[in-house]
Amino acid sequence: MFLPILFGFLVGVALCLTFGTVFFALIQNSVDNGFRSGLKIVLGVITGDTLFVLAALLGTAFLPKIDGFETLMALVGVLFLTAMGLVNIFKGTPRLAYPKTSFGNFVYYFTTGFFLNALNPVNFVSWVAIVAYIRSHLHYSVGQQYAFMAASLVGVFVTETALAYYANRLKRFFTPRVVTIFNRTTGVVFLLGAINIAYSRLLEPLSKAMNW
Repeated sequence: MFLPILFGFLVGVALCLTFGTVFFALIQNSVDNGFRSGLKIVLGVITGDTLFVLAALLGTAFLPKIDGFETLMALVGVLFLTAMGLVNIFKGTPRLAYPKTSFGNFVYYFTTGFFLNALNPVNFVSWVAIVAYIRSHLHYSVGQQYAFMAASLVGVFVTETALAYYANRLKRFFTPRVVTIFNRTTGVVFLLGAINIAYSRLLEPLSKAMNW
């Protein structure tokens, strides 16, 4: 059981270092508003990942079948990432203030982390692929599968919490100019994510259906 737990933890760490939208949002908010804001984003992300893992392990047969649901989620994801990208690019030079957060801030940061994670179909596909691999190639037992995936979630939580903590520790190096550049870079990453989802989940299936 030790090896599945170890490998699962390492997979969770690796998934956090792919420099996607969650990574940049986590670093940006931790620098702008402190470690606690980053931790709230982490809680939202890990909640979404937990739901994905449960669906991958238990199967999706228990989920209601809704025509066009995947397309709708992809469209919402594209709009969400596009809006965040444009806000980051055009919001200008920020003021380096680190306010204390309230319950409203908790809801904002938590839902930001959750939706950044949940509205990207690639994340769910990744967890399903991991479960399929450990079942078909590694031949893990049911207990080993759950141990592996639980350790993966722990790896995600520990790594993203560490990123939030050390990003906040380095905030004194982030001058207004540096933060502006970083925010715009983050905005570009969000827009690229939206383009990727739009192409792979909306345009490509539509092209095949229309025989373009």
